Formats: sequence, structure tokens, C-alpha cells
Amino acid sequence: MGMALLKIGELAKRAGMSVRMLRHYDGIGLLSPSARTEADYRLYDQDDVARLLAIQALRQIGLSLKDISALLAGKTEPLPVVIQRQITALEYQVRQASELCSRLKLVQSSLNKGYEPDMQDWLAMLQSMSMYGKYFSASELKKIFEGGRQTEERWRPLVADIRKAMQRGLPPASLEVQPLARRWMDLSVLMTHGDYDLMKRWEKMYLHEPSARGKQGDSLELVLYINQAIDIRLKALRKYFTQRELEILSLGLEDEWIALANKLKKLVKASAATKSKNSAKAVDKWRGLIAETTNHDAALSKKFIEAFGRDEILQAGSILGPESEKFIRSAWAQYQNKGSSDGKSKRRSAASTA
Repeated sequence: MGMALLKIGELAKRAGMSVRMLRHYDGIGLLSPSARTEADYRLYDQDDVARLLAIQALRQIGLSLKDISALLAGKTEPLPVVIQRQITALEYQVRQASELCSRLKLVQSSLNKGYEPDMQDWLAMLQSMSMYGKYFSASELKKIFEGGRQTEERWRPLVADIRKAMQRGLPPASLEVQPLARRWMDLSVLMTHGDYDLMKRWEKMYLHEPSARGKQGDSLELVLYINQAIDIRLKALRKYFTQRELEILSLGLEDEWIALANKLKKLVKASAATKSKNSAKAVDKWRGLIAETTNHDAALSKKFIEAFGRDEILQAGSILGPESEKFIRSAWAQYQNKGSSDGKSKRRSAASTA
């Protein structure tokens, strides 16, 4: 066989394992030596070594000694099937380990920033990890937390404004509530980086997990109230846009839209002419913001203009507001007509010259 019989010590040394383990294998009938010396020393031949190789390989993929014994005795599934099952199990364990590592890195990030938790904080963190784990992976949580830091300053005044609307007795279907619905939707989308599936799961968690709202978080009544207004806005949006088109829309331009809204309010208040230079600049800014909002998709820009020009619910929730929307569209129509008239004049002049 190309090699002499090996004593137990020699086999243990060559296999990188202990003599005690080989004796244990013999004791449970997993690997018994094929021969013994007159002094009763164990001797292993080539078949024994091959069996040991199979045993060690099966141990490394996670099988118990009992399962290995049954497998090698032919009392279980074929080896390829067993190995595939173990590979699947190991891949799951790798994913779980990676997930745990990512979650611990989130905790470590807080600690590195000087956060020193006490016992109650640790318990709260454990509870949060358990709760969040029902809905999100660690990578998804990282995305949400990053978005949350970017939007956190805008949530508090929005919640305060929603409470005021509730105290005034405004029904969720009121057009006055639509700006609040639009702000809540925009912040939710920004917080989840435009991932609508994440947004839905966050809402589900918020509705079903009281601890998600925190000690000073939003009441369930408030969330249900604004959700009714949001449902109305979503139905209006879906009359004009597909889900894919909604996902294209950029919501990171709120400051620019607010700046334009303030300029338009001044023009409206001053009863400025829609043909003035300031109106023309406002139209240019308006068209530019629409182009950026729609990711410079000409067809989607056209849809956007038509939808917000036609639907009173979308107009009510617009950052510009109904009056400014009416003014800017009137100014835009003036410049469209002017462009059309100028084109006709040039064509008539060219014809007469010819």
C-alpha cells in the first residue's frame, strides 16, 4: 500500500490530532484499527487513514460524531446530500455572524462617539436590537440611522404642526392637512434614502411596536391621523405616476423649493405682473427645479407639471402653495405664448424676405 502500518502515536502526529481523540473514536466504534500488535498496540492501515480523513472532513462541516457514524455506516442520506445541507447551514451561520458583526459595529460607533451607557441603556439597546431585528438587517438600519440624522431637525416641528392640526379639529381629509402629509412623506423617503419598501416596514414597526415611538415619541393617534392624510395623497399621486416614477423623484431639494416659494409669495403679494423680469427668473428657477426633481426625465417632467396643475390634493400639498402655483403657471403660460408668437413673427419675416 506504499506505507507501513501506523501506530496510534504516529497517526495522531501525521493527522495533527491527539492520541486521546483516536482512542475515543475507537471506543465509540467510529474508527477501530485494522490490526494490533502482540502487545495490543493499535495499528492503522490505508483504509483506516482514508476513513479518518472522511471523519475529519465531516466534522469540519459541522456534523456530530453520531451523525458521522451513521453516515459512514450507510444508515443516512448520501454524502453529497449531507454535505450540501451542511454547506447551506454554514452559509446561514456566516450570514448571521456577519449580521451580528454589523450590529455590534453600530453599537461600537455610538461608544466611540463618547456615549457611555448605564445598565438601563444596555437593556434598552438589547430591546431595540431585538425589535429592529424583526424588520431590518444591520445594513438597512445603518441606512435608516444615517437618513435619520440628516432629517431629525425637521421631524420635531412637523410633529408639533400635526398636533396643532389635530387640536384644531381638522379632519385628515382636509386640504389644510395635505402640506403636513407631504412633509411627513418626504422626510420618510429621505430617511430611507428613497427605499419605499424600507419606508413601509418602518411604518409597520412604528404602528405595531410601542417602544419604537420612544418615551417622548409620537402617539399612535398622531401617526394614524397623518397616515390617513398620506393615503389620500398617495392615491392622488398614483393617478399620475407609476411606483417606479415616484421612486425617481428627488426629494432632497426642499430648501430650494422653499426659497422659490418665498420669492413667489413676494411677487404675489406685490401683485407683480406675470410678464416681469422677476417672474421670468422665477419661471426659469421653477423649470430647473422640476428638471432636477424628475432627474432630467423630459416625459416625467411633463407628467409632473400636468399632475400638479390639475389635482387639487397635490396642489394643496405643494411647497409652493395653491396661490404661488397658480402664479408661476400663469407666468409660464405667458412666456410660452411669447415664444410661440416670436417664432411666428420670425417665420413671417423670413417668408416676406424670400
